[in-house]
Amino acid sequence: MADQPLTPPRIYLIRMAVFLVLAGFIAFILYRQIWEAFQANPGLNALILGVMFIGIVLAIRQVWRLFPEVRWVNTLRQTEEGLVAPTAPVLLAPMAAFISNRSGNSLSIAAMRSLLDSVGARLDESREILRYMAGLLVFLGLLGTFWGLIDTVGSVGRIIGSLRTGQDTAVLFDELKNSLAGPLQGMGLSFSASLFGLAGSLVLGFLDLQAGQAQNRFYTELEDWLATSTSDTPSDTPLRSTTPHDLTVALNRLTAAVNDGAGGRAATQAMANLAEGVQGLVQHMRAEQQMIRDWVEAQAAREKELKQVLDRISRERLS
Repeated sequence: MADQPLTPPRIYLIRMAVFLVLAGFIAFILYRQIWEAFQANPGLNALILGVMFIGIVLAIRQVWRLFPEVRWVNTLRQTEEGLVAPTAPVLLAPMAAFISNRSGNSLSIAAMRSLLDSVGARLDESREILRYMAGLLVFLGLLGTFWGLIDTVGSVGRIIGSLRTGQDTAVLFDELKNSLAGPLQGMGLSFSASLFGLAGSLVLGFLDLQAGQAQNRFYTELEDWLATSTSDTPSDTPLRSTTPHDLTVALNRLTAAVNDGAGGRAATQAMANLAEGVQGLVQHMRAEQQMIRDWVEAQAAREKELKQVLDRISRERLS
């Protein structure tokens, strides 16, 4: 096994903290403008801020939960005879169960890929809620904007309908200008929901980026560590050839991953499983061809020996 331990994702938490401090400092400078925009639609804007706060907590949690996993792996690397760390992991629970039930230290390629697929799926699944919240903030912002526009258009229609005809043009224009001042100001404030929604989506987008980078580095370092303890063939089970049924299962998994719009890692894993199935099927076909070739050569050799025996018997009879 490699001596280099897994790196804790501390740098990503620092980046998140610096970004949040800068965002809070900008909000403090623009406090009055933000408060006026917030008062335009307090209910919806409070909902947007609440969703953003929940997303920030979830993003920090995605990175924070990697610390015990890294500590468990580093403790496992330093122990002898496969002893596990005192605290059981969450993301690496399948790996902990697999290692606890093994007597050897080496892993097969199939076992390593299965463990990595399980860890990768759990990492991707944990970020889906955060991505949804980033899109939800944009949707709430647009909802508030359209809500304000509908109210403004209705107010403008009522003002135009209430104007009295037959007056002087200058007086009519002044009355129209004074009447439209309120709705136009309200229309400007109606975009406050989009302001809060886009700002919240920007914050969650950066935090999601940092969480994704932390999880990708953890996944890469874990893959590198497992690669150092991988053998070419399984140590506890015989080598199994791939059948057409296994290839069909791999094709179905790849098709499901593409149809569901899975991420790059899921699609790559599905393609890797398909490639492994095709390679195993080719090896299986080659083995069968070799068996048929050996059988044909053995039959040819037997026929040759039988012909030699018959020729010797016929010569003895003639003599």
